[in-house]
Amino acid sequence: MARSYYPRTALAILSGLNFFNYVDRSVLFAVQPLVQREFPRNDTEYGFLTTAFFICYMVAAPIVGYFADRYSRKWIMVGGALLWCAATLLTAVTHSFETLLFRHTLVGIGEATFVTIAPSFLSDLFSEEHRGQVFGIFYLNIGLGTAVGYMLGGYLGHHFGWRYPFYVAAAPGFLLAIAMTFLPEPVRGSHDLLKATGERTTIAGLFRNGAFWMATLGMAMTTFAMGGMQVWMPTFLSRSRGVALDHANLVFGGITAFNAIAATFIGGWLGDRLLKRTASAYYLVSAATLALSVPAMLLAIYKTGPMMFPAIFLAEFLLFLNTAPLNAAVVNSVGAAIRATAIALNLFVIHLLGDAFSPTLIGHISDVSSLQTGFLAAIVAIVIGSVILFYGMQFAPKIPTATAEVAAG
Repeated sequence: MARSYYPRTALAILSGLNFFNYVDRSVLFAVQPLVQREFPRNDTEYGFLTTAFFICYMVAAPIVGYFADRYSRKWIMVGGALLWCAATLLTAVTHSFETLLFRHTLVGIGEATFVTIAPSFLSDLFSEEHRGQVFGIFYLNIGLGTAVGYMLGGYLGHHFGWRYPFYVAAAPGFLLAIAMTFLPEPVRGSHDLLKATGERTTIAGLFRNGAFWMATLGMAMTTFAMGGMQVWMPTFLSRSRGVALDHANLVFGGITAFNAIAATFIGGWLGDRLLKRTASAYYLVSAATLALSVPAMLLAIYKTGPMMFPAIFLAEFLLFLNTAPLNAAVVNSVGAAIRATAIALNLFVIHLLGDAFSPTLIGHISDVSSLQTGFLAAIVAIVIGSVILFYGMQFAPKIPTATAEVAAG
């Protein structure tokens, strides 16, 4: 593979896998009311499907991170992608809530192997000063894949049954996993500009690393809010606002698709641009956008009529703006020697404190009160996340200027 094309090719393949990773994840949210009709359970139990997914995801991530810092990352990612695609096809033989739960846990294990390693792999192809835009491209597929999952699930589920969209979501992942086998393994740390220190390159030092922990805890609060919103918003629009389920998925999916592309990329670009002026740029962008999203979230859940969807759009746009800066902050906070392990720890914490239990909590509040009240938990998390990140600005590492053009261009 030509050297000049290799970083871009790797970014394209890994971004494609990330896209289908989230398509598969969000299809369930789109067809959840249909599944509930076939397997009657309350909202708390359906919220637990996502919790179970993330429990397996969190348990697998540290194990994967340990091996990824010592062995070939490419082959671990290939194995994980094949596992989650195969597990997605298990929907064909899913005829009980318990089988659906088992299928969901297998997907969580498979996805953890990919999501834990991909940022570390990309960090060895692009330097710190370009990672905001690089992760803007990679992570925009979180929202874009989620949006397509809503639209795919909403349309195909309505016309062909809730199992059908899972089959469509699985096939492309197999092809991209095969394409990944042709990628060379990059040299670890080959594009790092920051000096290696004990805090950045040892496991013991990681626990004293303020830059890592502030970014991780801020991300956990964002994940709590986004996870709850993505699981329950189509159901909220259908049940509480009287919007037809297929229309709710189409509109919310369209909003999420636009925000995923525009806001995630803009957030990464803005973070990289401000990084030239202040070392705390990634933290500042994330903290400010979280704070601004609070009034928009309140309007989104309490406003009815023509202002409802614009409020949902604005709230989600502001939340997506911090995706790339926060992930770049986490990756830049540690050196190559422990990067996969640090990302695994980051994933464990953000899901433990975030979307591993926010859907269940919101579902429980819905059972005893209403979904509208349940969404208030997400707003509290956003406020906490903003405060953490404003405080965390003081820990941001100062990135030196590159002396030569790096592989991003």
